[in-house]
Amino acid sequence: MTALLVLVQTWQLYGEARERIGERAMTTSRIVSRLPNIVSGAEAGVQNAALNLQVNEIRAQAEADFIVVGNRAGIRLAHPLPDRLGQPMEGGDNIEPFAGREIISVARGSLGVSVRGKVPVKNAAGVVVGVVSTGYLMPAAWHLVVGALISLAPWFVLALGLGTAGAMLVARRLRADILNLEPEQIAALVGQQRAVLAALREGVIAVDGQGRVTLVNDRAAEMLGPQTVRPQTVRPQSTPAPLADYWPELALLTRPVQQPLSRQQNLEVMLKGQPILVNIEPLGQSGADGGGFVAGFRDRAEAVALADELTHARGFVDVLRAQTHEYQNRLHVLSGLLQLGRPAEALRVLNAEIEQGAQFRQLLRDVQVPRLVALLAGKRERAQELGIDFQVAEGSNLSALWERHADTLVTAVGNLTENAFEALAGQPGTVTVLIGEDPEGAQVEVEDSGPGVAAGVAARLFTRGASSKGEGRGYGLAGVLGRVQALGGQIKHTRRGGHTVFQVSLPAPASTVLATSSPENSAPRRPA
Repeated sequence: MTALLVLVQTWQLYGEARERIGERAMTTSRIVSRLPNIVSGAEAGVQNAALNLQVNEIRAQAEADFIVVGNRAGIRLAHPLPDRLGQPMEGGDNIEPFAGREIISVARGSLGVSVRGKVPVKNAAGVVVGVVSTGYLMPAAWHLVVGALISLAPWFVLALGLGTAGAMLVARRLRADILNLEPEQIAALVGQQRAVLAALREGVIAVDGQGRVTLVNDRAAEMLGPQTVRPQTVRPQSTPAPLADYWPELALLTRPVQQPLSRQQNLEVMLKGQPILVNIEPLGQSGADGGGFVAGFRDRAEAVALADELTHARGFVDVLRAQTHEYQNRLHVLSGLLQLGRPAEALRVLNAEIEQGAQFRQLLRDVQVPRLVALLAGKRERAQELGIDFQVAEGSNLSALWERHADTLVTAVGNLTENAFEALAGQPGTVTVLIGEDPEGAQVEVEDSGPGVAAGVAARLFTRGASSKGEGRGYGLAGVLGRVQALGGQIKHTRRGGHTVFQVSLPAPASTVLATSSPENSAPRRPA
């Protein structure tokens, strides 16, 4: 800015210097053109030493670089350099003076570029008989400019100092506002942020203090709907859309109130009729984003499915642990009997184990869903560890057509069986599983000899979080209900003969006609 100021000032001073020198040259030319000797000499049109001497004396008094007098033909009659006398005037700017007009021009003559004031010489009759040209070479103009700039130099230095100090203060404030990051670092962070948002399988939106959506990642746009405006692709002058246009329930929940918005986790909010789990992280309470927040959200069904998978994994771990303990115990028994020299008794123990395993496998021979069979075998080992009599009702059957719904069956049977184990609370008891199918679908019953469902929980047994076992429980049955209902089935519980029975009914798989055999093999039979 200071350099620009100096350039502008120099150009302005140069123009003023030219104007002042031109006026000075014009004044001198007017005086010379009116002298009688000049008029007569120009009219005579021949060189005159006295004329040249007089003109050079006037030039010295006027401090001009040259005063040239020419006749009507433009031949020099007076010139500072004697050897230039009698030669034509240079510059090509005599047309207007010979036409009777005074001019100020900048042209190159024999002495160099100069500012000239030219005045016509007229005789008594008013006829133009010659021309007077007074000039100052351009270094004279620049000398005036340099002098003026030197006088202004302190002001230029002051402007430079103030500008530099102001720029440093603004730069320091700006760097503090952008966390002392360089532009390339900011660009890298923005690129990383976009990559992270694109990689997340959780929806993320940012909302400012006025309830307008300022950021939406791909997953959020997918969940909110195809009409969602992506703020990062909108023109800068566009106004972000209000959150209420896309998600009225969340907008109502986060509407500004007297208390500032606080961090909230796993809020259940409806979106287009579907339950969504939302985490809210408030932004700063001051500035343009005051009262804004960032919300991450995911479909509750996905979260429940993940919880189910975790439950299955934990169940398999428990089963493997139980099997390990049981087999270690059996091996220890066999080892002890052999060390005591009682091989016959060891053989009887081994045969008894083999027979029990064979009987259990015989009960499951008609259940043709391998994952369900594996689950029941594992639950048997778990029951033995807990001292529970675990049985599969004779006649249980399920065709291979149900393999497509194996996840739902494993979830239902696994959760209901584990709940039955917990209902016995470490006391000896019986848990029986019945599995069967008919042309209308499949039926599963899990019966236990426990005390039953507590009266305060029975009415809301299948509600998420409902449990008599403490905080953090009550999600298994809600997950089972969701999966069963997704297939068009139903689940209920009842008390029968002092036992608690959970019944799951699933319709036949779509576009499938279940093959039926004899009635006793098709219809589920109630365990004895």
